[in-house]
This record gives sequence, C-alpha cells and structure tokens, in this order.
Amino acid sequence: MGASHDDEAGPLASLLAARRALRAGLDKSRALSRALAPRLEGIQARLPAMEASVRPIRAPPEALATAGPNIDRAVGPAAAVLKVFDAVHGLEPPLLDRAAAAADLPGYLAVLAQLEAALRLLSDNCGLATQWLADIVAYLGERRLADARFVAGLAAALDRLRDDASAGLDAGLLAAALDMLQAEFRRLLKDHSAPLAMKDPDGSGSDPPPVVPSRIPAAVVHKLSLILDRLAANGRLDHCSSAYGDARGDTVCASLRALGLDYLKETSGDAQALSPSVERWARHLEFAVHHLLEAERKLCVAVFERRPEAAPLCFAEIAARAGILDFLDFGRALADARKDPIKLLRLLDVFHCLNKLRLDFNRLFGGKACVEIQSRTRELVKRVVDGAVEIFEELLVQVELQRTIPPPVDGGVPRLVSFVAKYCNQLLGEQYRSVLTQVITIHRSWRKEVFNDKMLVDAVLNIVKTLELNFDTWSKAYGDTTLSSLFMMNIHWHFFKHLKGTKLGELLGDPWLREHEQYKDYYSAMFLRESWGTLAPLLSREGLIMFSKGRATARDLVKQRLKSFNASFDEMFQKQSKWVISDRDLQQKTCHLVVQAVVPVYRSFMQNYGPLVEQDVSASRYVKYSAEDLDKMLNTLFLSKPGRPMRAGSFQIKNSNDKITSAMTGLYRSASTLK
Repeated sequence: MGASHDDEAGPLASLLAARRALRAGLDKSRALSRALAPRLEGIQARLPAMEASVRPIRAPPEALATAGPNIDRAVGPAAAVLKVFDAVHGLEPPLLDRAAAAADLPGYLAVLAQLEAALRLLSDNCGLATQWLADIVAYLGERRLADARFVAGLAAALDRLRDDASAGLDAGLLAAALDMLQAEFRRLLKDHSAPLAMKDPDGSGSDPPPVVPSRIPAAVVHKLSLILDRLAANGRLDHCSSAYGDARGDTVCASLRALGLDYLKETSGDAQALSPSVERWARHLEFAVHHLLEAERKLCVAVFERRPEAAPLCFAEIAARAGILDFLDFGRALADARKDPIKLLRLLDVFHCLNKLRLDFNRLFGGKACVEIQSRTRELVKRVVDGAVEIFEELLVQVELQRTIPPPVDGGVPRLVSFVAKYCNQLLGEQYRSVLTQVITIHRSWRKEVFNDKMLVDAVLNIVKTLELNFDTWSKAYGDTTLSSLFMMNIHWHFFKHLKGTKLGELLGDPWLREHEQYKDYYSAMFLRESWGTLAPLLSREGLIMFSKGRATARDLVKQRLKSFNASFDEMFQKQSKWVISDRDLQQKTCHLVVQAVVPVYRSFMQNYGPLVEQDVSASRYVKYSAEDLDKMLNTLFLSKPGRPMRAGSFQIKNSNDKITSAMTGLYRSASTLK
C-alpha cells in the first residue's frame, strides 16, 4: 500500500511542476507580447515609407551593382561642391559686419578674396557637378533602373539647381560686400575732402605758394586704391570714378569759391567794365592750375594707380566741376566785348596768362577726356589773337579819324593826346611789347606773313607821328589865334614832358623831343605877345608931362588910359579864365610870365600917375585894381576845371558807319601756335 501511494505522488508532482512551468512561460509570453507591441506598431508604421523608398528601384541587383561606380563618381564632386558652398555661407558674418571694412580694411579684403575664390571654384565646378548628376539621372532613366516618376523628380531638382546657380550661388553675399566697400570708399572721400581755407593770392610778386596739399593722407590714399581695385575687378569702376569725381570736384570748386569768383559770371559787353577783373582772373586761373588742379591730378594718379585708364576721366570731371570752363568763358566774354584800345591791353593780359599756362594746360588737359577744355581753349586763343590784332591794326586809322573832331574849347590838351602818348608807351613797355609782338607774329603766321619786333616799333611810332599831324588841323579850328597859340603850347609841352625819359621818347629820339620843347617856347612867346603883351602899350607915358597948367589934361589922359587898360584886362581875363593849361608847372610858369608882362608896368604907371586920379571924386571908376590885385588874379588863370568835357579824346574803335564793332570771329586755331 505504501508503495502504491508513492507511485501516485510522483506523477502528480510532475504534473504540478509542469503546470507551474507552463504558467510561468505564459506569463513571460504575455509580458513579451506587451513589450513588443509598441515596437511592432512602430515598425508597421515605417513599413510604408520603407516600401516607398525601395519601390523606385526595381532593377535586379546585378544591374544596380553595375550602376554603383558611376553614381559614386558623380556624387563625389557634388559633395565637394556642397562643402565649398557651406564654406561660402560661413563667410557671411565677417562680410556683413558693417564696422569690419572701416576697422580692418586689409582683413576685410582678405575675407572678400576668400569669397571671390570660393565663388570662382563654385562657378567652375558647380555646372560640371550638376551635369554629371544629370548624366546619372539620364542613365537611370534610360536603363529603367528606377521608377520613371522618381527619375523625373531628380531631373526637376537638378533644373532648379541650375536656375539657382545662374541667379547667384552666394545668395547676394558678394554684392552686399561690394556695397559695403563702396560705402567705405565714399566715407573715406567725404571725411578727407573738406574745402581748403583759401586766401586770394595777392599778386605782390612774392614767391608763389607751394602746391596745395591734397588733405588726404597717404594711408587713406592707399585704402582708396585698394578698395577701388577690388570694386573695379568686380565691374564697379564707373561707380568709383563717379563718386571720386563728385567728391573731389566739389571740394576744389568750394575751395575756389572762397577766393570770390562771382566776377566770372559778368556778361558786360564793355571791355573797360571787365578790365578790373582781368588781373584777378589771370591770378586765380594761374593759382587754380598750378596749385589746386596740379595737386588733384597727382592725387588722382595715386588713387587710380592700378587703373590708370580711369584717372584722366576722373580728373576731367574734377576740372569741369572746379570751374575751369568758367574761366575760359570769362575770357570769351572779354574777347566778344565791344572794341576799344583798352580791350587790346586786356586781351594781351589774357593771352599772356594763357601762354604762361600753355604747357600746364597741355599736360593737365591733353588727353581725350579733356577734349572740351582743349577745344574751348583753342577757341579762346583764336579769338584773343584775332581781336587784339584787329584793334592794333585800326589804331592808326582811328587816330586819323580823330582829326575831324573839334579840339577842346578851353585850349587844353585833348584826351586823345594824353591817351595815345601813355597808350603807346604801354605797348612798347616791358609788360606788353613782347606779348604784342608774339600775338601779331602768330596772326601773321596764319596768313603766311612775317612780323618782328622792329615792325612793331615802327607801327607804334607811326601812330605817334600821325597824331602829330592832327595838331595843326586842330589849332586851325580855333577862331581865336591867341587860344590857338595856347593850345599848341599846351600840346607840344605835353609831348615833351610826358615822353622824355620814357621808352617811347627814347625811340623817337632827343631831336624829336627838343623840337617839341622849342615849339612850346615859340607858341608861348606868341601867346604872350598877342594877348597880355598888348596891355603894356595901353599904359604909355606919352603926353603925361607933369606941369601945373597941364595937370587937368594929364588927369584926363590917365583916366582914358586906365579905362582902356581896365576894359582890355577885364575882357582878356574873363575870356582866358575859361582856358586851361593842363600841366601845373607850365601853368605856373605862364602865369608868372603874364604877371611880369602886366603887373610891373601897371605898378609903375600907378606910382607915377595914380595920384592924379585917386584924388578925383570919380577915382573908383578908373582905379579898379591895385598891383597886388592884378598879381593875385593873374595867378589864378589857366587852372583845370572840374567836369571838363571830353573832346578830341573819345577814342573808340569804329567802322565806317560810326558804329562800334565787335571782335572778329573765325575758325579755331590749335593751341600749338603758342609755341
């Protein structure tokens, strides 16, 4: 019985153990199922995407294995291009930093150089890499190694990549960097282009000031040159040239305006009205060319050192903005003014200035960029030469025409005589002689004729000698021979005194001068004899013998002679009080001679015979003057009167119709004729 019980217990225990094992396994399975359920759900969710990515490739493995190396060769360069593209975008922060260009220009330019190098690499390789990728896509499509829709999508993506590459691989980064450099270029110019504190050169003959400094330090010039080089390399040279021309041109213009150049806009047709401005014009033009524009040319060459073709254009713009054409327009206005002798001197001043600046003009404005300045300069030189020669050649004729104009009613020296004497001295003086000779020589050379200094001297002397011929004609125009004598005395003494010791007097010679002095003495004696010399005989002592029975008779004779004297004296004094002796020394000397011819005789007569009349009740009717009165009165004769009318001295160049003509115009001549 015991054995049977044990036999039953063994299987039961095994069965219980199996049940427990099964139950534990079931629990584990349930736990594993619970753990795997989320993962299975995730795998199930990813299966459609995996199926979609694998679906385009339907080719057999061996076909795909053959395409693999080709795909690798195309993807490799594309990956390298992508690395460069990533590097380009890595340069954005330093290149878009606005302060970087100003703070560290060399560093900024170095980063920009990296960008340019990267963009060149992208430009050289991006298209090639894209083409290789396109070839692979075509390969996959032609061999049906991938789904057609998948291949079409790749082709469309490559087309978009090509479009992006043509629009700019840097997304505008290079343009933005160049804009910043351009702004820095303008800033540097603005900060160092303030107008100079100019002072009008006084023309005192002192040493000229040195070339005006550019006010742009060498370090800044170097920066400008570096910036300009990079901008020019990227097609922005015109922008730089325009900015530079604007900044420096406005600066020079403002500097010159400080000198006071409003007179350049004067448009008067009267050369005498423009005359006061000609000296300033010459001084300012010379200063502008020698100093301001010379400094600007050197600065322009330094800034555009690496782009020398742009420097002339920039300098031409600066010169134009500085107002060089305004200077030429002023000279043109003078050349177009009405003709008169003063205009000749001013034209010679203009020519002298332009001739002194000829080499500077040829050097500064000799290129194609300054063709307008060259043309306007040649035109001005032509007008100046033609106008000056035309006036000079008409001077002799004009002196002859003045012969028909009545002489001064007061017997004074005609303004024409004073003017011509002084004018011809100026023409033969140091200031104008060589200039006038050069001008006429140039003009004659255009006509294939010869001219020299001796011919100029002869022409001027002929003008003076022609003027002498006017004297007799003018003197005969007076109805009063006494006034005619006074006039001739005046005019001959004027010639002698004002030409003696001058260049013109030296050329005319001492005999010629002495002849005028002798004529003065001759007409002086004639004047005294025919006027004041006639008073002394009126105070004759004939018949005035003092004896008692003849006292009444003597008194009557004295009264009669005093009456005649007074009448003649009053008439002569009244008439000659309106006459003039132009030279103060000659006036005093003549008055002294008149006094000596009248007063001593009158004093003696009154001392001897005055008592006969002075005791008479009617004495005041006959004794009008004392000797002292006569002396004072006679010393007031022949003084110049204010507001004396200008006769025989209005000397304007006129044509046969008595109308003032304008200066000759004609074809332009080359400035080379000034050589």
